[in-house]
Amino acid sequence: MSWLLEIVGWTGSALLVWSLLQTRIVRLRALNLVGCLILIGYNGAIRVWPMVGLNAVLTVINVVHLYRLLTTRHDERAYEVVRVRTGDEFLAHTLRVHGADIARFNPRFEWDPSAPDRAAFLVARGDEVVGVMLIHLLGDGTANVELDYVTRRFRDLTPGEFVYRRSGLLADLGVRRVVTPPGMVAPYYEGLGFRREGDGYVLTV
Repeated sequence: MSWLLEIVGWTGSALLVWSLLQTRIVRLRALNLVGCLILIGYNGAIRVWPMVGLNAVLTVINVVHLYRLLTTRHDERAYEVVRVRTGDEFLAHTLRVHGADIARFNPRFEWDPSAPDRAAFLVARGDEVVGVMLIHLLGDGTANVELDYVTRRFRDLTPGEFVYRRSGLLADLGVRRVVTPPGMVAPYYEGLGFRREGDGYVLTV
């Protein structure tokens, strides 16, 4: 067996292992798919047919899951936006569990559940909470975003858009203008119709 073929086999195996270390579900599936395709070629070359069959099945599974994830990323039936009380125990639990990750992307975030004119939303996919939105209602039709957080597993998708565009919850609160906080790390708002304004983004609802 040539050393080049050995490198191909080890590369495929390394990709499979690396994929299982990913927290983002789309990235996990994509890397796993590439690893399986490489191993199909490798095991086919050395005629290990059971491993070819195994990786072929895993390839189909990955393709199906990626298709479902990517075709429902903008599907309002895939996500549900639920308004909760600002002092809700489950909201507080969610903020605690993801506290370190929230601080990475929102270094200036501080939340006081007793502060007036606040609203809180949880974004769920099935029975899993995939996002949190906390806003400050200024009373003039403007809402300042205090937190827009998506969990690691779903960060490659766009569950936040359902709060801004499709849930209707902001319009029901009288919000006509949404302003994001400055200093957010890796903001994704340009794809949702926001316009850049200074260090933040603005959306007309």
